[in-house]
Amino acid sequence: MVRTADVVAYLDGYLRTAELPDADAALNGLQVDNPGAVSRVAAAVDASERAIEEALRRGCDLLLVHHGLFWDGNRPVVKSRYRKLKRLLDGGVAVYSAHIPLDVHPEVGNNVLLAGELGIEVEGQFGDYRGVKIGSYGRLDLRREALAARLHDVLGVPVRFIAGGPERIRRAGVITGAGSGAIEEAISLGLDAFITGEGPHHSYFHAMEGGLNLYYGGHWATETWGVKALARHLEQRFGLTWEFLDLPTGL
Repeated sequence: MVRTADVVAYLDGYLRTAELPDADAALNGLQVDNPGAVSRVAAAVDASERAIEEALRRGCDLLLVHHGLFWDGNRPVVKSRYRKLKRLLDGGVAVYSAHIPLDVHPEVGNNVLLAGELGIEVEGQFGDYRGVKIGSYGRLDLRREALAARLHDVLGVPVRFIAGGPERIRRAGVITGAGSGAIEEAISLGLDAFITGEGPHHSYFHAMEGGLNLYYGGHWATETWGVKALARHLEQRFGLTWEFLDLPTGL
């Protein structure tokens, strides 16, 4: 077993948790403490009730997530929030959350990892969030329909493809999750394709009228990469066993 404090201190430094901007409700870092030691890690996209139940059932004492417990803000500890906190505290399970710090990380980040899975040779970052570039872009030589098929194979979910750009893709970018706000920046960079998780109705027209191939692979499905890679990294660093909690939302 490894002291929880040692794992948390390492993660805070490795992910630059205190340095990177994020939504106030993200509360990156340790969100719930445990009695003091970690032996088994559960990695999940969301700190949902089901994820907490699965972590307990599998004997994990650290739940590593991308979306933490407190996105709804400073609210009373009632209903699902009460149930989640009670199960965590009774079961001695710690929760560590990493949102933007995990998106942007150059080794275990969602964006650079998904870009690599798709065969994109990363050349730079784009997608400004409070002064930080969170996405990855680079070279890719592929027909636009072939990229849709590849994304489907990689994610294992249906992909929404808006064919607004050239038939041959030479440059592509990735921002996982809700990254559609970077469509205009992707167009200004001269990208032929932009892969993200989800977006609003009007993004169709931005892509079609801006000459961009746009791919929506789902918020959950595009953000499984970072937590798995981070848990694997903890295994290598501390010898901790881990498993991924495959709990798709369909969104």
